[in-house]
Amino acid sequence: MVKIAPYGTWTSPIGAADAAAAGGGPQWVDLHDGRPWWAEGRPAEGGRVALVRDGQDLLPPPWNVRNRVHEYGGRPWVVLDTPDGTRVAFTHWDDQRVHVFDPDAPVPEPVPITPAPERHHGVRYADLAAGPGGTEVWCVRETVTGDARTDVRRDLVAIPLDGSPIRVLAASHHFLSGPKPSPDGTRLAWIGWDHPNMPWDGTELCVARVGEDTHRVVAGGPAEAVCQVEWDGDDLLALTDPQGWWNLFRISPDGTSTNLAPVAQELGGPMWRLGHRWFATIAPGRYAVLRSGTPAVLDEAAGTVVDLDVDLPLWQSQLAVHEGVLVSSAAGPLDEGTVVSYDLGAGVLTRHTTPADPAERAYLPVPEERVFAGPDGDVPAYVYPPRNPDFTGPADERPPYVVHVHGGPTGRSAPVLDVDIAYFTSRGIGVVSVNYGGSTGYGRVFRERLREQWGVVDVNDCAAVAQALADEGTADGARLGIRGGSAGGWTSAASMTSVKTYRCGMVAFPILDLAGWTGTGGETHDFESRYVEGLVGPWPAARDRYVDRSPANRVDRLAGPVLLLQGLEDEICPPEQADRFVAALDGTGVPHAYLTFEGEQHGFRKAASIIAALEAELSFYGQVFGFTPPGVPVLPLRD
Repeated sequence: MVKIAPYGTWTSPIGAADAAAAGGGPQWVDLHDGRPWWAEGRPAEGGRVALVRDGQDLLPPPWNVRNRVHEYGGRPWVVLDTPDGTRVAFTHWDDQRVHVFDPDAPVPEPVPITPAPERHHGVRYADLAAGPGGTEVWCVRETVTGDARTDVRRDLVAIPLDGSPIRVLAASHHFLSGPKPSPDGTRLAWIGWDHPNMPWDGTELCVARVGEDTHRVVAGGPAEAVCQVEWDGDDLLALTDPQGWWNLFRISPDGTSTNLAPVAQELGGPMWRLGHRWFATIAPGRYAVLRSGTPAVLDEAAGTVVDLDVDLPLWQSQLAVHEGVLVSSAAGPLDEGTVVSYDLGAGVLTRHTTPADPAERAYLPVPEERVFAGPDGDVPAYVYPPRNPDFTGPADERPPYVVHVHGGPTGRSAPVLDVDIAYFTSRGIGVVSVNYGGSTGYGRVFRERLREQWGVVDVNDCAAVAQALADEGTADGARLGIRGGSAGGWTSAASMTSVKTYRCGMVAFPILDLAGWTGTGGETHDFESRYVEGLVGPWPAARDRYVDRSPANRVDRLAGPVLLLQGLEDEICPPEQADRFVAALDGTGVPHAYLTFEGEQHGFRKAASIIAALEAELSFYGQVFGFTPPGVPVLPLRD
């Protein structure tokens, strides 16, 4: 029998521990000899990343297949067909060195093939690929050159498996993607870019002969962003966006560039981490691609892109193909990410992992895709109403709603199962996930709505969506909140200090002081140290804009209580900013809480941290919105 109970007080089988268990998932999926391989986050094992082949772990703890290049990390492993048999090279988090082992040995015995750095994590490697002949690992090397967070140098290197000295292949730009050897091993291709550009602003596709110092730029530029490149004989295949959409181009040796299937849709994405693969070759002239995340086949002769008929519609940019079988990680509205293979000839999808199902599907929210009117144009969003088969709210009550702000800000929300969201919706709290101006998936024009408007367009778009839900009676307009982490934490804090739409905000590992988040401010890492110049304006010429928009300078304008969550080892959004914000907030009379987590970097990977953060957030909403959520500790608030 369905019970009538106030929103927020419903009991649910979806616990914070279920959300923690879902906090890992597969990543860096690949194929070798027809068998799927992947890395997998393990929150229950302290957040380590395991390496898996065909469902079997290859390395026991404490091996942690992860690196910190750009602080976000890049592709951390590669399988090599060497003269001595199959070997695996990978980066280990603890020392950041490249190690090699035999995956078929009874007991794996990884051996380092890069020297120990002079300082902790002083040299890092990412975007690992097999060099010609399988005797070397080709990758990006990142070297710390000083004490500032921006003191970093990068180059492309070849690492011999036999321990011989490392060779530098190229060092064309401040930022580089991993080198791709040509089929004959005589040339290499890579993507490079320099400050103040981010990789979705403008990059250059470079080609050079192995052993030569000079290179040639064959695509890209200051307003064109190449995001993936592969060889096809003497030609290059590249995802790039000269017309404003990431499409697949063929680039001939003479530099002629041809769009293989022009579509006003994104077939690529933002290069937040090195090693993404949005396309893979099925056969000459046929390519697996992702159309805004949906798997499709591009036919070069016909100039068409045709979606695949699969029941998991959103795939990650980890495509690999072997003998007509496509693999990746895929998810859907009611399914977490799982490793899948798809037989392109038979049309059969096989799941290789079984994600933990936190509850029956009846407790999971079903996203409603909607488009709202914003001050600068349409705002896409996914609405997740409360859903629990055991409860309904009183007829005279509207549910509280929380706006979820994705990170980036050059990122996006997608309609796939997020157990964090289900944790709230199954208890009677609605969530709406907003793709505000600046989000990816809608072309360069939409993405650049945010240029010099961060803290304005994102704030206004989120507020417009929240207000529309209240005006139509979907949400209780007096019980609206906002939540986000990283850049989403910025928008949450900026919203709480500039509009009166929300009663409260959850702010996780945020940017709070724009001036500190510049290269000269010293409070962020090298990769994003000039990101804000495109988002806010040139520094220091636009200093007043930096000061005026920063939540750190607007604590006196807070619209209501805030909960801050912060990892103490975060190098992207270090704790200094949250520390200062809370110090300014103490004694103001505004209820707030500040939880810090030892051993966590940017985003929480440990099960205990994820559980504590979610339960604190639920208690926080209960205290602000006026309900008592059962079964969670009461979060102490201070003023």
